[in-house]
Amino acid sequence: MSTEASVLFDAPGPKARRRYVVIAVFGTLVILALLYLLVSALAAKGQFTAAKWSPFLDPVTWTSYLLPGLRATLIAAFFSIILAIVGGILLGMGRLSQTTVVRTVCGIFVEFFRAVPVLMMMLFAYYVFLFGIGVSGDILPLLGVVAGLTFYNSCVIAELIRSGVGSLPKGQQEAALAIGLTPFAALRLVLLPQAITMMLPSIVSQLVVVLKDSALGFLILYPELVRSGQTLASLEGNIIPTFIVIAAIFILINYLLTRLARYLERRLQRRRRGPKVAQVSTIVSPSMASQSPLTAQGQI
Repeated sequence: MSTEASVLFDAPGPKARRRYVVIAVFGTLVILALLYLLVSALAAKGQFTAAKWSPFLDPVTWTSYLLPGLRATLIAAFFSIILAIVGGILLGMGRLSQTTVVRTVCGIFVEFFRAVPVLMMMLFAYYVFLFGIGVSGDILPLLGVVAGLTFYNSCVIAELIRSGVGSLPKGQQEAALAIGLTPFAALRLVLLPQAITMMLPSIVSQLVVVLKDSALGFLILYPELVRSGQTLASLEGNIIPTFIVIAAIFILINYLLTRLARYLERRLQRRRRGPKVAQVSTIVSPSMASQSPLTAQGQI
């Protein structure tokens, strides 16, 4: 039996493990059967013929449609991720502030923008920049996408940071206050780095959501990857193969982003633990081995 005790449920016994294996095998077979039926239906409609996939062998398809769309998606995701992280940290610290006004304002801001759909925020920002500020041109859809993604995801990251700080032992803050730090300095120097390290997997999962939600920008005419693929599919008449390729591109990018997050998490955890203390080994001579442990320790 494992030495680690589960806090949620007891370790499954032999019968339960066999039942889990049967359920897993059965579920896998069902999924494979459904996938086979789907592929067969698409093949019967001629979606997997060579003519449908031949446009992806043409360099013009990539240089004129897919790569420009991918570049636009990465640009929107990059600015949104940077602004969402900065805004999420500031809002999270504001929600943990000792000042009632700051805490209340940040709380209202977070709860409001978490409740509004991302697409609605993109449309609202688009029309505010268009009619309120007078922005026009190719940058207008980018501003709408970045604004909508930033507002929503910064609020989600703020809640992750707040929950991460709340899950830390109370002794962390008490020790920081005991050595003379102010509550704000204790939050910034002691609690916040630990919370970010602990909540890093959840934060990265939210950043993956940022990348995927950038596809909503096609509704405000932003030329991201999905919109470029839709244009290509309308031209070539191969909508299913095109979206399969686009899905594969998104899966690859999200996988690389997850791997990067795991690498950063390991680096941060090693930095928190600090360098390992080298163990010093001593050689005990036979004459010392015959002495008592206390005498031998004194001679060493």
